[in-house]
Amino acid sequence: MTGRLTGRVALISGAASGMGASHARAFIEEGASVMIGDIAEDAAARVAAELGTQAASVRLDVTRLEEWEAAVAATVARFGALNVLVNNAGILDGGPLGTYTEKQWDTIISINLTGPFLGMTAARDALVAARPASIVNISSAAGIQGVPGVHGYTASKFGLRGLSKSAALELAPHGVRVNSVHPGGILTPMLGAPQDAIVDRAANPLARLGSPAEVTPMVVFLASEESSYCNGAEFVVDGGMTAGRA
Repeated sequence: MTGRLTGRVALISGAASGMGASHARAFIEEGASVMIGDIAEDAAARVAAELGTQAASVRLDVTRLEEWEAAVAATVARFGALNVLVNNAGILDGGPLGTYTEKQWDTIISINLTGPFLGMTAARDALVAARPASIVNISSAAGIQGVPGVHGYTASKFGLRGLSKSAALELAPHGVRVNSVHPGGILTPMLGAPQDAIVDRAANPLARLGSPAEVTPMVVFLASEESSYCNGAEFVVDGGMTAGRA
């Protein structure tokens, strides 16, 4: 299928690299206009330039409501509407209880959980105005099951899963759907792994990490009206990690 997102306008956070950049490229290929939001302004501008006139970039620190508000305003000013929000920006860290610091906890919660909350807060009215609209929150397999030594990340991703459900219930009458995507281990810069690496991964039955391109089709589906009856749900793309031990 082609043109699955024709006429749609998306704002994607953390879209200068990794999964966010993959999502942005696919959105453009499927006919959408995309605002690349990222704190890495130069990298975001390069991705936007690569994608052509249907893309633009904006600085976006997801922990600051005023930057979210500016990003939403810039998207509407450039493309005339906003009907897809992808909360993709996130960080990963770890450490056992007793050594994992309060500062680490506060930082990861502010980016991974408060960031999407602020994004939905800032985008709510624009999404309602452009309905039917869709919010796609990128959680994690760590939002489905616990991960020892990764407490802040796990808490933030479980929290985002719950936030997606409460927002879905609230926004459904206004024509806005909200769903969460739960990738397993994906080869992105966040993992510190080269994009073309071949890595065995005993944590899932496929015994490998995934690629951003294996997550992106799910995000495209949820952004499109093909998923018009999907709301408040989890969509897992993890190679079977959360199914149990092979």
